[in-house]
Amino acid sequence: MALHVPKAPGFAQMLKDGAKHYSGLEEAVFRNIQACKELARTTRTAYGPNGMNKMVINHLEKLFVTNDAATILRELEVQHPAAKMIVMASHMQEQEVGDGTNFVLVFAGALLELAEELLKMGLSVSEVIEGYEMACRKALEILPECVCSSAKDLRDVGETTALIRSAVMSKQYGNEDFLAHLIAQACVSIFPESGNFNVDNVRICKILGCGLMSSSVLHGMVFKKETEGDITSVKDAKIAVFSCPFDCTVTETKGTVLIKNAEELLSFSKGEEDMMEAQVKAIAESGANVVVTGGKVADMALHYANKYLLMVVRLNSKWDLRRLCKTLGAVALPRLTAPTPDEMGRCDSVCLSEVGETQVVVFKHEKEDGAISTLVIRGSTENLMDDIERAVDDGVNTFKVLVRDKRLLPGAGATEIELAKQIMSYGESCPGLEQYAIKKFAEAFEAVPRALAENSGVKGNELISKLYAVHHEGNKNMGFDIEGEGAALKDMLEAGILDPYLVKHWGIKLATNAAVTVLRVDQIIMAKPAGGPKAPQGKKDWDEED
Repeated sequence: MALHVPKAPGFAQMLKDGAKHYSGLEEAVFRNIQACKELARTTRTAYGPNGMNKMVINHLEKLFVTNDAATILRELEVQHPAAKMIVMASHMQEQEVGDGTNFVLVFAGALLELAEELLKMGLSVSEVIEGYEMACRKALEILPECVCSSAKDLRDVGETTALIRSAVMSKQYGNEDFLAHLIAQACVSIFPESGNFNVDNVRICKILGCGLMSSSVLHGMVFKKETEGDITSVKDAKIAVFSCPFDCTVTETKGTVLIKNAEELLSFSKGEEDMMEAQVKAIAESGANVVVTGGKVADMALHYANKYLLMVVRLNSKWDLRRLCKTLGAVALPRLTAPTPDEMGRCDSVCLSEVGETQVVVFKHEKEDGAISTLVIRGSTENLMDDIERAVDDGVNTFKVLVRDKRLLPGAGATEIELAKQIMSYGESCPGLEQYAIKKFAEAFEAVPRALAENSGVKGNELISKLYAVHHEGNKNMGFDIEGEGAALKDMLEAGILDPYLVKHWGIKLATNAAVTVLRVDQIIMAKPAGGPKAPQGKKDWDEED
């Protein structure tokens, strides 16, 4: 008879075998804080223009070399439940404003690190949380006072370039002027009169070879495809778009055809050929000179397309087909019928060209207000082009944020030090125990200029004391000059290093919410994972196969 072993009394008695349970400050709160600190420490070294790159290999063994926090976190697949909350906050930041994900991580990590000190001093968790929430509200009140300028005309490429530049700079330091100009051209050309800007309308086509400086902007769309037929270029194109294969229609029912002699065999295939020719001829007579199809192209259909001088392009992706329809103003037809003039798309030229050694089909819209523009990115390696794509994404998102709110704040730690200075004095005026948490909240802002300094090889304490000194004199636009010698300072408004207001606003809000959520947890209860025993790893005792 099996011996019954009683469980230890307490909470564990209620749970199934294999469940884990942690509670209290030591086990739950400090453990969670430790996990979040480690995560923040990982991405902190990637902050700013001089941030280091991370080499991440994901579960599919794809290699990423980047300093973009959103990409690093997405590919890391963080398992720890508390660290996941911080990751979720940075994902929210990515969805809301598209930039500033690393700011959320660095700031939330600093808040939790300082909360740990307060808890060890003897403050209760609720006092720390209350202090943080009061300080967050105060910070969002002070933030509009830090605004140093606002975007005047987002349809001016020169001004837009200057505003996007600092967002691109943090990803591609050294190439920011060239890239920002390209992104500004792409964004301004598709910025509609209504003012509703859609990020998806700036497409990116990556083509290996040459260098970054050979990248260009095209109004219209570029596909890494070859044309199917003999015709490779059409001016003043009228385009018929089909979502079905470019082939003769097959009957729904199955039937058997009995052929008795050679004439019947010839007339059978002739009937099919005549039907195909009639369809292609009808398309050609409707005025269309380009056919875009979402399915396969039959040899016979291609033969007649060449006969009637139709250019044929095949797109495998239905998303590409939809975007092309949007760009050209066409309607994707589900059957091979002649399109009406309303259903046809129009563009200035469709041509097959060669970029490097890659064949591309270009649908060119010469008119400036095209619905979609494409950035053709050139680069020596796939990883480099992926990183440039992430920089372009940040630039385009910055433009979208500025469309929503044109206000700008000084960058490079100037806003953070100004907020820290004012929240510190607000903390002094508060009577309760929350004042300690408010002061620590102010101190957490120092993590941003400190990270910038340390990544640039400058002593953090020296920079922060200098920044406080000039901000107390009333120069609230002074920030860290990365290109200067040592802990140099510079007026960020003059230098043109500006951050959109919404990026900081949402960053502070989400980081504080995430930190408070982590602090509110006092027990971790993990049920036994589902599923049976794991399959044995390796085949050490197996026979060799013949």
